[in-house]
Amino acid sequence: MTMPEDTQRGEALRPHAEDAFAHELKALAVADDRPRPARWKLSPWAVATYLQGGTLADGTVITPKYVGPRRIVEVAVTTLATDRALLLLGVPGTAKTWVSEHLAAAVSGDSTLLVQGTAGTPEEAIRYGWNYARLLAHGPSREALVPSPVMRAMADGMTARVEELTRIPADVQDTLITVLSEKTLPIPELGEEVQAVRGFNLIATANDRDRGVNELSSALRRRFNTVVLPLPATADAEVDIVARRVDQMGRSLDLPAVPEGLEEIRRVVTVFRELRDGVTDDGRTKVKSPSGTLSTAEAISVVTGGLALAAHFGDGVLRPSDVAAGILGAVVRDPAADKVVWQEYLEAVVRERDGWKDFYRACREVTV
Repeated sequence: MTMPEDTQRGEALRPHAEDAFAHELKALAVADDRPRPARWKLSPWAVATYLQGGTLADGTVITPKYVGPRRIVEVAVTTLATDRALLLLGVPGTAKTWVSEHLAAAVSGDSTLLVQGTAGTPEEAIRYGWNYARLLAHGPSREALVPSPVMRAMADGMTARVEELTRIPADVQDTLITVLSEKTLPIPELGEEVQAVRGFNLIATANDRDRGVNELSSALRRRFNTVVLPLPATADAEVDIVARRVDQMGRSLDLPAVPEGLEEIRRVVTVFRELRDGVTDDGRTKVKSPSGTLSTAEAISVVTGGLALAAHFGDGVLRPSDVAAGILGAVVRDPAADKVVWQEYLEAVVRERDGWKDFYRACREVTV
């Protein structure tokens, strides 16, 4: 079936980083007069600036993509300029995928050479596969070979990405050892190999809550330089991250502007941080933590959903009633244990907090 012409021309719901921030990458490339590693689109300094934000000499504002310690970004970028692969490790919601995508976009101008790790990821996703019609008709040949994103990155000197590496079965993970150590990918069926050209590297992400699922072998782990992405250090930093990402997502969905909802964003972030840390912001009251992660990414999802409710079923202003159901869904993953934790938190903390009566009522209404 042919798609309608207006649909074909429609804007992507979620553009790749190199498309969404093309003007920033172009401005950085023009202003960037520092040495660039082979086949890099930008220098390491410009890549770090793209990630962390800044203002160029011509007045172009580069928006922050990652709000966190600059040294973390510098180590990650420097790793990609060496022959060691980069492993971004952290709890869910610490922007591992987001950082991975933007690093690839800034370094190679293409973030789409991606292997998505799951329990069912086959070896072919990392090495190569075959076009079986051609294989049966003509036998093994280069024309019948279907290169993986990793093979394509090796051949073109670009950055490949492997998401959720520890979700991939251990025997499939280990197909990366030769790629990362010898910088070559053998094709025994053809008696050939693909050698990585300068500029090739690989970024992997892993959730440290998946330890024990498919642990990396010591041989594979040695091929990576591991950078741990922490949770936002302060509530202000987390509010800033949530507001920025919600604003970006909201514009693509035609949702109301974020500034009118900053109070509710701060409430969502405060609730998530307190339940995550097991203590209130002032350190006076200990609270139980639910089974979920309550990450920054989940806060973004709750606020985005709330903005959609406000836009389509309210007056366009984000209110407690718009985020209450989303918070409940994020907190109560185990209906038995987590609901008790949430109710105790509502009564002991939220109910007694000055200025939070409307928030308390909204949350009680969806909880009971």
